[in-house]
Amino acid sequence: MEEKTLSVALAGDHGGYALKEALKAHLAAKGILCEDFGCHSAESCDYPIFAEKAARAVADGKCSLGVVVCTTGIGVSMVANKVKGVRCALCHEPWSAQMTRRHNDANMLAIGAGVTGTNLALEILDAFLSSEFEGGRHQRRVDLIKEVENR
Repeated sequence: MEEKTLSVALAGDHGGYALKEALKAHLAAKGILCEDFGCHSAESCDYPIFAEKAARAVADGKCSLGVVVCTTGIGVSMVANKVKGVRCALCHEPWSAQMTRRHNDANMLAIGAGVTGTNLALEILDAFLSSEFEGGRHQRRVDLIKEVENR
């Protein structure tokens, strides 16, 4: 079986624009493919438009994982989690990013640019990307999440 290349969907609003650009450069330096769903400037815009595009790319399998950024990370995570098949976690430090991949099979990460500095955000991203779902007893719980989503 051919291994799928890791690809990351990125999106954010004006409040997360600078951090999104830093995350994109970090991914490029690591040779990780990414698709930028916007926004493309620091001009005021509506985060739901861009967060949904990134979330749909993850849900549809176009991208392996996703990262969404706004000032707090709250709005973009709410939008991403409205898309069926997305499990987006707002993380403020690397341990949570690692654990949400390992235990919740999170496929999207939200970061708040106004509350998380660039260096810490890069550490959070690296922890998220380097962790894998453990399965086992955690699969049962992810399946229960999916049941809630399907009701």
